[in-house]
Amino acid sequence: MTYEILKFLHVVGATVLLGTGAGIAFFMVMSIRSRDPGLIAHVGNIVVQADTLFTATAAVLQPVTGLALAWHAGWPITSGWVALSLVLYVVVGACWLPVVAIQINIRNLARTARDSGTELPQHFWRLYRIWLSLGFPAFAAVLAIIWLMLTKPAL
Repeated sequence: MTYEILKFLHVVGATVLLGTGAGIAFFMVMSIRSRDPGLIAHVGNIVVQADTLFTATAAVLQPVTGLALAWHAGWPITSGWVALSLVLYVVVGACWLPVVAIQINIRNLARTARDSGTELPQHFWRLYRIWLSLGFPAFAAVLAIIWLMLTKPAL
């Protein structure tokens, strides 16, 4: 595979990760702000599907294309901006994996509240706070990785 094709796939993957992550966060936050269990359950289902289809696919392909690009360009993966990008990618993954499980739980708790006609339980709000607290460092790390990819600073 040529360098240009790898670079294109890598940039598309980064775009998908950033865009899907921002979109998922926005729609999830807006639905939860409504406090409507039916709306939250519906949006939560879409969010889980989007994470499975788009985010997971891009998350698997990003390191593959990134490592192939580094190899083609002769960048050592254990030093400089490439190594820092990989460390940040691990941070993103460490935040994202629990977020996926939390989104599934949030969706399920909202379904239960909707179906039983009850309010969202306190556990729901605790999970939501954890979800939010993991989202900020993950999003910041994705932005930092994109900055590193674009600027390739000497570190």
